[in-house]
Amino acid sequence: MVLTRERNTLDHAIWPATARATPDGDVAVGGVRLSDIAERYGSPVHVMDELDVRQRCREFRSAFPDAEIAYAGKAFLCRAMARWIAEEGLALDVCSAGELAVARSVRFPAERILMHGNGKTPEDLRAALSYGVSRIVLDCASEITRLAALVSADRPAQRVLIRVAPGVDGHTHPAVATGGEDQKFGFSLASGVAAEAVRRVLAQPGLVLTGLHCHIGSQITSVTAYQQAARRMADLLAAVQDEHGLVLPQLDLGGGFAVPYLRDQHGLDPLTLAEPLLTTLRSACEVRRVPMPRVTLEPGRAISARAGVTLYRVLGIKHTATGRVFVTVNGGMSDNPRPSLYGARYSMRLVGRHAVPGHRSVTVAGRHCEAGDVLVEDAELPADLRPGDLLASASTGAYHHSMASNYNLVPRPPVVGVRAGESRLLIRRETETDLLLRDVG
Repeated sequence: MVLTRERNTLDHAIWPATARATPDGDVAVGGVRLSDIAERYGSPVHVMDELDVRQRCREFRSAFPDAEIAYAGKAFLCRAMARWIAEEGLALDVCSAGELAVARSVRFPAERILMHGNGKTPEDLRAALSYGVSRIVLDCASEITRLAALVSADRPAQRVLIRVAPGVDGHTHPAVATGGEDQKFGFSLASGVAAEAVRRVLAQPGLVLTGLHCHIGSQITSVTAYQQAARRMADLLAAVQDEHGLVLPQLDLGGGFAVPYLRDQHGLDPLTLAEPLLTTLRSACEVRRVPMPRVTLEPGRAISARAGVTLYRVLGIKHTATGRVFVTVNGGMSDNPRPSLYGARYSMRLVGRHAVPGHRSVTVAGRHCEAGDVLVEDAELPADLRPGDLLASASTGAYHHSMASNYNLVPRPPVVGVRAGESRLLIRRETETDLLLRDVG
């Protein structure tokens, strides 16, 4: 029985660019059927569409031809992803020695790497200096002192940016809001702490201040919020020029551009953002009589989210006394913690077979020992759903594998890349042997 056209069509705002519904009820991504991927690699399994990643990279570069586009590796990073990003001409934003190790392993150009993080350890900083990353983003006063102490006299001075908290409300979930005054990131602009950070950096002979940085949060849908941040950062650029006679050539406005996760949701695409943001910054610089800096943007989720699909097997279906229906799958908060962390919403779709007509609202729950381990509330799934069926969740390419855990000592799933009818393992499935290797007691 064929599904209705509405239910069988794929919304490519949330599904990978190459995703296609097949006549027999399956979905192919990168020319590979999802049911075949689950059969070959097991489940749960993360699938990444290489062409979708590359398409997103090109969209940002096209919309901002004169800007630096730095992929935020925290969204999802592995060796293959780092290679794709490098080949597309993007820079890379890392925030730990571990992320940098991935970049180093594929010889990602050091001159195109920025190191971030609000709590960089001495090991993180040493790794950045050892590889010669182009810029380190300073986040607190002690970090200025720590980095300056690590820069030896016999090596070139390290270029740095100062992260500023611009006091801009991105109107997003509190857990991912980073641009206000009352959070852990950056130097406050309103209190004058950011201006003092500039003075501290300029007093260190081993550091070269090359620009400013801000990031107002994640899942930001408003161009206005970025425009407001740009104006405030232009104020500080002008203040630095007035006080120190220093023209800062770079301004990093961060990322956080919203992407849709459900049908009919809207994100903030680069073409919508580019003209008003750059016009606002250019005008603000002209009014304040400072040169227009080179802009850096840091899309992470906006590049990797739509490229990802996660597959689960149905383990059981349970009807409660209240009438609620739970569909338990073989994954959960260990491979996608976002619904449990801050109520992120996803869709689920049956793949691999046709269903009989009729759908019902169910709760797709994970396998973990937490009542909050719920992947999708009110999922509309076929009424004839049964154990063993394969479910696909779209837009899972960002903050899934990178935030995964071993809760209940469940091994983390693999990541499979697809392109042109071929699939290949990017990250293998974790095993119980892997878990025991770290347990040396």
